[in-house]
Amino acid sequence: MFHTIVWATDGSEAADHALPYVKALARVDGATVLVVHSREMFVGRAHGYPVLADERELVEKIRGQVDALCEEGLDARFRLVSGNAPGAARMIANVAREAGAELLVVGTRGFAPITGLLLGSVTQRLLHNAPCPVLAVPPPHEAAVEPERERVATAS
Repeated sequence: MFHTIVWATDGSEAADHALPYVKALARVDGATVLVVHSREMFVGRAHGYPVLADERELVEKIRGQVDALCEEGLDARFRLVSGNAPGAARMIANVAREAGAELLVVGTRGFAPITGLLLGSVTQRLLHNAPCPVLAVPPPHEAAVEPERERVATAS
């Protein structure tokens, strides 16, 4: 069913909670996992500055996650995209479109609807702009069952 799955991550704990779903879905059909991180930049007089101060560490962490996916036997690739803030959702949607992705997986932070409206959520924008279905994984306290745990429970 899925040949290419995009996992959009900002390196946060919320994004990490979506990773077990990505792995489980990719294993079903041997799908390629394209891990996308968007580096948003504030443009100043001299040059651009990353929105996130720890951007370098986040990219290293995500590269490590991609390496771990490959070590687990998955076909995983990393794509770092950069652009002006706010534009993460547009950049991620463009990568999914270019890759011909059949599914885009993202984590959510579990904000109340009004908070998401006020803050502007990348996930919320992706739900409206992605070229394919979006699987939005809520934080663990709201998630029903993570697929890795479900598989272990049914195997016992």
